[in-house]
Amino acid sequence: MKLFIRDHIPLVVVYAAQLFVVTLVYRLDGYRHTPIVWYAALLSGCMLAGYLAWRYWSCRTFYARLEKKPESIGDWASDGGDAESSPLAAGLRRLLREQYRLYRAELHQYKRKIDDHIQFINQWVHQMKIPLSVIHLIVQDEDDERFAAIGDELDRMKKGLETVLVTARLDTFERDFHAETLDLETVVRTAVSAQKRLFIRSRLFPVVRIEGRPAVVSDDKWLHFVLTQLLTNAIRYSAEPNRHIHLNAYAREDGTVLDVRDEGVGIPSSDLPRVFEPYFTGENGRTFPESTGMGLYLANQICRKLGHRLEIESEPGAGTTVRIVFQTLQSRKVM
Repeated sequence: MKLFIRDHIPLVVVYAAQLFVVTLVYRLDGYRHTPIVWYAALLSGCMLAGYLAWRYWSCRTFYARLEKKPESIGDWASDGGDAESSPLAAGLRRLLREQYRLYRAELHQYKRKIDDHIQFINQWVHQMKIPLSVIHLIVQDEDDERFAAIGDELDRMKKGLETVLVTARLDTFERDFHAETLDLETVVRTAVSAQKRLFIRSRLFPVVRIEGRPAVVSDDKWLHFVLTQLLTNAIRYSAEPNRHIHLNAYAREDGTVLDVRDEGVGIPSSDLPRVFEPYFTGENGRTFPESTGMGLYLANQICRKLGHRLEIESEPGAGTTVRIVFQTLQSRKVM
């Protein structure tokens, strides 16, 4: 109703102006029958009111749709329950329906291009893993320091390829997800063992403390990737050798918790609110050029999809703690 009134205010103003001008012309010509003038104005006003009433009745659905916020992009393009009797409303409906058709066709085209690109990335990553594995088999039994350095770089390349693969698959996470009950201690020790070369090279020591024998519901492959990212970050930002990486698991009111704590450089308080943003490296990224800003972002996105929660605490110069909270069903409902 408000939109209809605002739309027809100019018409009412023009009508009043032309009525005044016509009356003024007749008066200047010597016509002095005021009652007749008022009677003519009343009849003309009634005709205008009748036109506006008919206009509102015939276009009421049209104006109601304009005032209502659409819930989806196809709301206006879909056929409504009431047929539009106004040519303007019908014309606008046809226009929006055609635009929606073109939009869907263009969107489908872009989606197909993105799917093809993701498929190419996946195939390329898998093809690159084969020569890396062959090179790793060649150098793993050599004692020369040069071959050890090559092995370290191979590990770095494998992690980079895995990050690319996970990034490409993140939008299709549900296709490659299998929830099961996992023994948390086994998962943690497997992830730590997989990083033993990195621990040795950096001269750092993992310390694993698991209270009880906690079981969590998660996906083994995706959870392993998250732990790998957290361990890699903890090792990278430890900065100095002969320090410890602590992995502590314990029970809390809202579920089972796994802490990954390092004794490294820490994160400035100004950077903490943004550490889960993609490609954000902060002040530490200037000191550690290997930082990509994708590790915590991917870990957080995967944890959200798995139904877990990622928390972070840090003190500059004292280290950082990244906490995975395996929430119970009750705690998820509360949140």
